[in-house]
Amino acid sequence: MTEGTPNPFGGEGGLDMNALLQQAQQMQQQMMEAQAELESSTVEGTAGGGLVTVTISGTGDLQGVSIKAGSFDPDDTEDLGDLIVAAFRYAKSRADVLAAEKLGPFAGGLGGPGSGGDDGPQMPGLG
Repeated sequence: MTEGTPNPFGGEGGLDMNALLQQAQQMQQQMMEAQAELESSTVEGTAGGGLVTVTISGTGDLQGVSIKAGSFDPDDTEDLGDLIVAAFRYAKSRADVLAAEKLGPFAGGLGGPGSGGDDGPQMPGLG
C-alpha cells in the first residue's frame, strides 16, 4: 500500500472495514464527479464534409443539429436524414471514447462495454 492510503487489511492481518468503507465512499464520490463532468461536456460529430453537425452531451443526449444553409435540395430529405444519422453516430463514438476516459478507472476488473463480448460484462475468473 502507498503511504497515506489506509490499509483495508489492518495491521494484524484483519480486515479494517472502516478503511474499506472510506475507500468505497471516495471512489463513489469520484465516480459521481466524473459522471457530472460527462453530463456537462459536449461532443460534435460531422458528416458530408461539414454539411451536417450534431452536438451531443458526453452521456449521449442529443443537444442540437446544424445544417449548412443552402447545401441541400429541399426535395431530397433521404440524403439529409442519412447525413444526420452519420453525424450522430460519429458524435456518439466520440462521446463513448470520452466516457471510457472519464469512467475507465472505476471499471477496474468488472468489465464494461466491449469487454464481455455478446454475453455482457464478465468478471475476471468467473467468465
